[in-house]
Amino acid sequence: MKNHPQNPAPEDAIARRACPPVICYPTDTLPPVSPVIFSKGRENIKLIEEIIVPPREANTFSVPAGHYFRIVSVEGAQVGDLNLWNALDLEEKFFSGKTRALHGTHVSVGDRLWSNLPNMRSMATITYDTLDWYGWDEDGGSVHDVIGTRCDPYTNVLLSGNEYHHCCHSNLIRAVAAERKMSADMAERFVHDVLNVFMCTGFTQDTHQYFMKASPVRPGDYIEFFAEIDLLGALSACPGGDCSSGHSSEDAQCYPLKVEIYEPADGSIGDWVKPARSPYSRSHGL
Repeated sequence: MKNHPQNPAPEDAIARRACPPVICYPTDTLPPVSPVIFSKGRENIKLIEEIIVPPREANTFSVPAGHYFRIVSVEGAQVGDLNLWNALDLEEKFFSGKTRALHGTHVSVGDRLWSNLPNMRSMATITYDTLDWYGWDEDGGSVHDVIGTRCDPYTNVLLSGNEYHHCCHSNLIRAVAAERKMSADMAERFVHDVLNVFMCTGFTQDTHQYFMKASPVRPGDYIEFFAEIDLLGALSACPGGDCSSGHSSEDAQCYPLKVEIYEPADGSIGDWVKPARSPYSRSHGL
């Protein structure tokens, strides 16, 4: 239907389409990111923990506020699906939609990962990205997207009729259920739309459909974050591998991912203050 309109264009169609775009959420008044604080803080960080995420599986990790963590490519091109929660309150979780509205379809250094309503605060800030050179390619693709929701068994059954249990949605459910000792049904309440780490994606120019292509990530590449609150994270090593062909199957070559947790030196992050939850009154006009 997008390509075959049922109605003729009106006489003023050109004028209507020529209206200038307006940025929905200008970010000039956001609390400023201090690159000096974060860059100084990461100068003498100490590795305190490493977590391996097996291929086609997920694993959890915890990061104290004021610490750094990295997601690292270790053996081959592999994308990961990242969920984040307030470690003390799983009802507060990463809000990919608002992160996308504020920072764009793909994120990198200086962008923040925001939490859901009514919290609406920065959970983590991206402080380093070895793939920041990629930019935008000729297909309109870029890396680290907040467009895709995660591969899931429900969509897979809808499109193929097959059940596959290593979709990222299910991987994340199993990891959270094991970490918090809860049922799959309970854990599924908390799994949410992801940051697609290392994934190269965009929208096609003709039908504007979501596409993926081979990730440019290579062993040794990483994306680094500064934890603004106490975090519980879950990362799935997508069954699509580098997502050059498909996902939700055993067809792709897959590799592990590694999460590294770093502690900064005492006093190295200066006057950084943990962000508070949104001060909105929540009266909603009533």
